[in-house]
Amino acid sequence: MLVATCLAAAAQGDVSAYYDLGVAYSTGSHGVDCDLIEAHKWFNLAAASGHAEGALCRADISDEMTAREIAEAQRRAREWLSATTRKAA
Repeated sequence: MLVATCLAAAAQGDVSAYYDLGVAYSTGSHGVDCDLIEAHKWFNLAAASGHAEGALCRADISDEMTAREIAEAQRRAREWLSATTRKAA
């Protein structure tokens, strides 16, 4: 339930929701599997929006990821921004 609520809030640009989704995916909690690519994506979005803890968490999980995984996470973050920007316009 938390993930669905956070996804809806994230679609509205809620920075705390970005961070909460990063935590859920990095820990495999709230009904989602641990997925560092998704976690990095959400922490990256939080960090880009000025969330200091999101930036720290992104850096922490980056140490456990390959360059290819980080690139995929960044691609997904850009895709999310593009999709939610189009909806808002």
